[in-house]
Amino acid sequence: MRKSTAWTIFFFVLGLFSLLFLWPLTRVITGGFYVEGKVTLRYLLNVFRNPIYAEGMLHSLMLGVTTTSIALLISVPLAWLSHRFDFRGKKLLNGLLLVPMILPPFVGAIGFQQILGQYGVLNALLGLGPVDWLGRGRFLGVTILQALALYPILFLNVTAALANVDPAMAEAAENLGCPPLKRFFRITLPLIMPGLFAGGTIIFIWSFTELGTPLIMNYTRCTSVQVYDALREIGSNPFPYVLVFVMLTCSVMLYAATKLIFGKQAYAMQSKASIGYSARQLKGWRGAIVALPFIAVISLALMPHAGVVLTSFSVPGSWYKTVAPTMFTAGNYVDALGHGMTVTSIRNSLLFSSLAVLLNMGIGISIAFVVVRSKIRARALLDALAMIPLAVPGLVMAFGYLSISSLLSNLSWARENPVWQSWFDVRTNPTLFLVIAYAVRRLPYMVRSAAAGLQQTSVVLEESAANLGASPLTTARRITLPLITANLIAGTLLAFAFSMLEVSDSLMLAQRADFYPITKTIYELFQLIGTGRYVASALGVWAMFFLAVTIIGSSLILGKKLGAIFRM
Repeated sequence: MRKSTAWTIFFFVLGLFSLLFLWPLTRVITGGFYVEGKVTLRYLLNVFRNPIYAEGMLHSLMLGVTTTSIALLISVPLAWLSHRFDFRGKKLLNGLLLVPMILPPFVGAIGFQQILGQYGVLNALLGLGPVDWLGRGRFLGVTILQALALYPILFLNVTAALANVDPAMAEAAENLGCPPLKRFFRITLPLIMPGLFAGGTIIFIWSFTELGTPLIMNYTRCTSVQVYDALREIGSNPFPYVLVFVMLTCSVMLYAATKLIFGKQAYAMQSKASIGYSARQLKGWRGAIVALPFIAVISLALMPHAGVVLTSFSVPGSWYKTVAPTMFTAGNYVDALGHGMTVTSIRNSLLFSSLAVLLNMGIGISIAFVVVRSKIRARALLDALAMIPLAVPGLVMAFGYLSISSLLSNLSWARENPVWQSWFDVRTNPTLFLVIAYAVRRLPYMVRSAAAGLQQTSVVLEESAANLGASPLTTARRITLPLITANLIAGTLLAFAFSMLEVSDSLMLAQRADFYPITKTIYELFQLIGTGRYVASALGVWAMFFLAVTIIGSSLILGKKLGAIFRM
């Protein structure tokens, strides 16, 4: 790639990134500190002095730490067993470990409550009274549900890190008489720490700022729900801005600390080990014993899925104080597809996600070309900027877009022009901001997929085309893009599917029923008395099936590189 072309793309993307990403963040940062024309720290200090806000922040931190800790306890032993041993059914079990990714914890909460609620399956099975297994205030239920849904991200990162560890180091320690457990903590664990923290950081930020799961589980004593409840006061109350700023600060500080401490080690671990590790073959009862932890985790992780599926086929009121529904019906699916809100939401999500993917493709492919094919020094900065959306919570971005919408829609020229105001005001039409939010949040998926394709494609063909007089645009269109089509399809599928099921942006930005996307409709249906829970479950099963097909297709195309999608 020519240096002039690379710099042109760099400055264009930087300007676009500043407008679509940095501006919303700036609005969030300044909204609580620049009030009535003056700079003040009063609201920030009052957040920590106010017992309600302080309690919410503490609970959010506890949610993040507890969820990440549970995910670590699940993922690290399983990744180590999968790396060290080879046994019958290993590939199938490794594949099933990733199944929880097909259902957002937001949707899984419906089935989770049905199983562990006071009058749910577990109490009916044990013959107990109304025991609340979800914990006081539903804290335990939220953390377990999020951990069971998010541990695959950490499992993918740890598995990739273990594959890059040179087995010669562990063999040398073994020859010197070092026992297996000590070898793991003294050699293996320090070497996989970059991958461990990369996955753990994503899980912490995700669970720390998660909005949908606490809402469905009715866990209101956390900062994300407090911010959601304060949306109506966004134009007059600085406290929501300060709350979001504190969440953003915690997330960015954790991300920066991870990069600072483990950045050099992470780059060093990018290359494969010089000698591949040969997993120990286990047969018979030994292989069955090693497979048991996999089976146990998979069974627990699929529990919310089973609950959602069974609820979707239950006759309303037929699953109460019983192990299984007493009556089944497919009518919930008929009601879901025939419900006016559901049909509209599917159409809206298809439109918003398609537009977001088109925007993603243009920006993501351009960034990948500069990062992989150019030699300008600023390409590392561009790559880092493209990955930052993984470190910034969706709740923060959504709040920033709400602030921009409030600013633009109240400008005098916008108020005088109803057409412009309708596009800038999310209360009237959130399409513009939803598309931007979806695109920015899923940009890393497209960049990583396109970059992986370019790294696998030889640059010789492009150089030959250039020597024959082909322009850079012609070379990209006729040679490079066709060669990386499979990777682009994988990135497109992932960006499209996760945009379809985006929770925080959808819940906060969509405020009119005729513009609800799927996740907002699931939440609204869930709150309806009577058949709402069952119709919401039916819609959740459709979303689960859609995302399952997408992830399976992407994994077939990307293979082991799928884990790089979830790495900052």
